[in-house]
Amino acid sequence: MPPPTHGAEYERLCDSRNKKKDWSQWGPYLAERQWGTIREDYSDDGETWDYFTHDHARSRAYRWGEDGLLGFCDKRCRLCFSVVLWNAKDSILKERLFGLTGNEGNHGEDVKEQYFYLDSTPTHSYMKSLYKYPQQAFPYKQLVEENKRRTKEEGEFEILDTEIFDNNEYFDVFVEYAKKDADDILIRITIENRANKTANIHLLPTVFFRNSWSWKANHDEINTRPKIERRDGENILRLEHEKLGLYAFDINSLDDDNDDQLPEILFTENETNFKKLYDSENESAYVKDAFHEYLIDGKKDAV
Repeated sequence: MPPPTHGAEYERLCDSRNKKKDWSQWGPYLAERQWGTIREDYSDDGETWDYFTHDHARSRAYRWGEDGLLGFCDKRCRLCFSVVLWNAKDSILKERLFGLTGNEGNHGEDVKEQYFYLDSTPTHSYMKSLYKYPQQAFPYKQLVEENKRRTKEEGEFEILDTEIFDNNEYFDVFVEYAKKDADDILIRITIENRANKTANIHLLPTVFFRNSWSWKANHDEINTRPKIERRDGENILRLEHEKLGLYAFDINSLDDDNDDQLPEILFTENETNFKKLYDSENESAYVKDAFHEYLIDGKKDAV
């Protein structure tokens, strides 16, 4: 579709071109997958797929980018938002897309998920996307083992082949972004149960800064560590970054029928869990996989 030549979106494009407002500062720039890529390969042997695995991704801080589910961030991936889900059946939270590395897939690397980008304007003033989340335990092991068993002459084993979506036992998770102004963004999350029976789902909308402070090289050229704070008695998070400036993350009800019921707000640090991965001391008491430990393992002191 060609760009518009009149109307509100055309005016936004003109403002961006004339540098009146940067309407493209925020958009769908958050990676679908940062793990298993050359961007995060610091190995001596160049074995990119094995150096930073999907299993490590929930516990290990990235350096050059971030990833997330149906996410949103600024152009340089400094301040990010994404959706985190849990169906009370999986052993891990659904934070990012799962797939096979080049060494695991019988036809090379391949994502094994059902997700769709439904709409977006040129300036990303409106975007809509969809993720289909199974209500039963996600078949991580089955996807890896069956594709590993198959030869290159055989077809790929896809997530639909696992029958995990049979009987419509899944959730449709819609995420919409709408910009009132270049830096004023509304986020709406809608979840539909497609099965004919009730099912549990936990929703964790997550806002976070990329870890740019744990490395010797200061690529973001900042002298102060960004921070997220909640003021007493307020349902607004204060997001502060030396280069981006000050933002407010206003938390409204997750349920239209219960506007007064605000969700529990959890905090942790975007720091590697060295104790879990390498059996060495953590640099922070609060680490990247704290929400897993809090929600799935019941460790209330993790956050």
